[in-house]
Amino acid sequence: MKEQLEEEKARLEKELSTFAHRNAKSPLAEFEANFPNIGDKEDENASEVAQFSDNLSLEDELEKGLRDVESALELIAKGTYGTCKYCGQLIDERRLVARPTSSSCIQCKKTLTQEV
Repeated sequence: MKEQLEEEKARLEKELSTFAHRNAKSPLAEFEANFPNIGDKEDENASEVAQFSDNLSLEDELEKGLRDVESALELIAKGTYGTCKYCGQLIDERRLVARPTSSSCIQCKKTLTQEV
C-alpha cells in the first residue's frame, strides 16, 4: 500500500504542477493555481478567467486527494494505518484496496454520512 500511495502522491503533485505552483509562504506549502496569460484581447481575457476558475476547482480537488494520501502515509509511518480513527477496529482489507486513503471502517463511514 505504501508504494501505491507514494505513486499516487507523485501523480497528484505532477498534475498540480502543470497549472499551479507551491506557495512557499503557506505553512502547509499548498499549491496556488497560476493565472494563465493567453493575450490582451477581450475574448482572450475571458478565456483566461474561465480557465483560471476551472483550475481553482481542479486544484482544490487534487489538493484534497494529496492531503488524504499524505495522511495515509503518515499513518503508515506511525504504524496505525488500517485502523479506523473512530472505533479503533481494523479497516477491512477490501476497503483499503479499493480506497487506500480510507481512515475509517465502512460502518463508521456509514454512520458519519447517515447511511445507516
